[in-house]
Amino acid sequence: MKSTGIVRKVDELGRVVIPIELRRTLGIAEKDSLEIYVDDDRIVLKKYKPNMTCSITGEVSDHNFALANGKIVLSREGAELLLKELQENLAVAK
Repeated sequence: MKSTGIVRKVDELGRVVIPIELRRTLGIAEKDSLEIYVDDDRIVLKKYKPNMTCSITGEVSDHNFALANGKIVLSREGAELLLKELQENLAVAK
């Protein structure tokens, strides 16, 4: 873990300000959601990304894509498997 040398105090509501330099570096914009993890005596903040688990293969990747308004998430492999199965079923239905 790399130290930034930046120290911030926790306010009376338990809030901590993340410096703009860090937010810019990590691509965290105003209103972005952060995930909070605990690792022994450390609090880890990570920019939240919606669950991108492929509905077919179970692969989790930021490269997966969401379809049908986010109801279906597919990896490339999952999309190919689904397309093959759809083509087979449509051929049988003819």
